[in-house]
Amino acid sequence: MERLDDLQLSGLKILQDTDRFCFGMDAVVLSGFVKVKKGGRLLDMGTGTGILPLLLSAKTEASELVGLEIQDASADMALRSVELNGLSERVHIVKGDIKEAGKLFGPASFSVVCSNPPYMAQGSGLTNPDSPLAIARHEILCCFEDVVKQSFIVLPQGGSLFLVHKPERLSELLCTLSENRMEPKRLRLVHPFVDREPSMVLIEAVKDGKKGIKVEKPLILYEEKDVYSEEMRRDYGF
Repeated sequence: MERLDDLQLSGLKILQDTDRFCFGMDAVVLSGFVKVKKGGRLLDMGTGTGILPLLLSAKTEASELVGLEIQDASADMALRSVELNGLSERVHIVKGDIKEAGKLFGPASFSVVCSNPPYMAQGSGLTNPDSPLAIARHEILCCFEDVVKQSFIVLPQGGSLFLVHKPERLSELLCTLSENRMEPKRLRLVHPFVDREPSMVLIEAVKDGKKGIKVEKPLILYEEKDVYSEEMRRDYGF
């Protein structure tokens, strides 16, 4: 069922479908980790219903934010959300395949790339590989290396890729980034509570960046059940 949600930020609203895939906290925390210089161009690979371009339209001074999405229904909702918010001149939704990003947009066409890619490796726990939920969560239509390789093409030297992913795949993620000349430079773990293991990891990688990574202090989501942390209240408006 399609619904209209209030993003509690600059009056923004987003269309979502509860039968498909609705955005979660991972997209929200990634939007606070991304850095875009004034006038920069950003590409969101696998934008879904457009949550990251919408949030970043309010949080950054990027001149253009492009969401790339392969699923027709999601891309359509993203486009309608952009129009609903009056952002059509600044935010653009492109229907297409992440694996073709370099051909679609050309080399060095964006200053920044961000992505909230499918977390689950190919073949892990799949029951219906054609369902929208499975495509959003599992590496069916693209894998992590596809995101990295295409980011390398569309970014200039020194351009940044911002990611959110699962900590249990961290070793693989860092190796894949380095092997494809996207050097990890910043890393931040996200914990649901201060005494719980991390549930997400945020990574910034730089095209042909120098060796050396900064591990930032953890982000804690909740002080206790149903009570957001001070940082989440202060920086994210919860």
